[in-house]
Amino acid sequence: MTSKQTGRVLIVGAGIAGMAATIALRRVGVAVDLIDIHPDWKVAGAGLTITGPTLRAFRQLGVYDEVAELGYVGEGIRVCTIDGEPVRDIPTPMPSEAGVGGSGGIARPVLYQILSARVLASGVHPRLGVSVDRMGQDDDGVDVAFSDGTADRYDMVVGADGIFSRTRDQIFPDAPGPEYTGQSVWRMFVPRPPGVDRRHYFLGGKAKVGWTPISASRMYLFVVERTPRLVRERHQLPDGLVELLEPYGGYVREIRESINENTAIAFRPLQSFYLPSPWHSGRIILIGDAAHPTTPQLASGAGMAIEDALVLAEELAVHGTVAETFAAFTARREERCRLVVESSIEIGRLEQLQAPPEAQTAVVERALAKLVEPV
Repeated sequence: MTSKQTGRVLIVGAGIAGMAATIALRRVGVAVDLIDIHPDWKVAGAGLTITGPTLRAFRQLGVYDEVAELGYVGEGIRVCTIDGEPVRDIPTPMPSEAGVGGSGGIARPVLYQILSARVLASGVHPRLGVSVDRMGQDDDGVDVAFSDGTADRYDMVVGADGIFSRTRDQIFPDAPGPEYTGQSVWRMFVPRPPGVDRRHYFLGGKAKVGWTPISASRMYLFVVERTPRLVRERHQLPDGLVELLEPYGGYVREIRESINENTAIAFRPLQSFYLPSPWHSGRIILIGDAAHPTTPQLASGAGMAIEDALVLAEELAVHGTVAETFAAFTARREERCRLVVESSIEIGRLEQLQAPPEAQTAVVERALAKLVEPV
C-alpha cells in the first residue's frame, strides 16, 4: 500500500511516538524528515510496562518479535498484600487473532534501540540538536524555520515532542499545560527471581508498590507515592526509598535491604492534563503525549503513541487530503485516548485516597477490557 500523499512530512520529536510514526509512514511510502531537540538519540530511565493492546501495536509496527526476545511477554497481574501474600490474579486476555501476550515489559533504552534501528533501516537519519523556531502554513503546505538557520516546506507536520510539546504551544498557545497530579514515582532495576512470571501490585499501604519483568533476568520496581511536589537530590534517593519501603515484606523487603548509596534510582513527579480534540490545526497534528499525556497507572502511554502512529499512516494511505486524514484520525483516536487519560487519573485518585485494592483494580480491569477492542 502506498500513500496518495506524495509530499513530505516533518516529525518533531524522535522518541517513541516520533520513531513509530516514522516507521509507519515510511512503510506507506511517505518521505519523512525527523528532528529532535536533544543532541543525543538515546534515553535514560528504567523499565516500561506493556499491556496486551500495546503488544498488538508492536506487532502491527513489525517489532513484536524483538520486543518479546529482548523484553518480557506474559499474562496477568498478581495483586498482593504489603506482606507479599497473593490476593488475586487479574487476567489480561487478548483475542487469539492478535497473536500476542496479555502483558509485558521492556527496558526503555532497549525499546529505543529496537525502534531507532528500524528508523535507520527505513532510510531516515534524524537531525539531532535541532528544533522548530517558527511555522507558517497555508492551504498547500507548512513553512518551517529551524533553530540551525535552515528552512523547508512540508505537506504535513507531526508534533511528537512529548508532554512539554513546543509544537503544541506553537499551534495552541492557549492550551492547558501539564499539572502535577499529587503523586511521584520511584523506579529501579532489580533482579528477577525465577518464580516471578508476571506484573505484581502490592496494595494496602500508603504507597503503591509493584514490579514488572523486563527480561529473563531483570525487572523494575516502581513505587507511586502521594506527596507535595518535591525535588529530591540524587544523593537523597536511596534513603528516601528505603524509608518508603519499610512496611513491605516478601521479596520487596529483600530489595529494600539491597539498596545502598550507589543504587541507581529514578524519581519524577507525575503530570497530566486533558487536551480536548481536535489535536490538529491546519496541516499540523499532535500525537502521543503531545496530544494526550497520561500517567503510568494504566501502563498505556507508549501504546497510545504507537497506535496514533499506525492510525495516522493508515488514514493517510487511503485519503486524498490532509484534512480528511486528520478528521478520520480524530474519529478513531479521541474516545480511546480519553479513556486512557481519564482512567489513569482515576486510578491515581483512588491510590491517593487509599481506596480498597478492589476499587483500584476494578478501574484497571474495565479499561483494559475496553482497550482489547479493535483500534
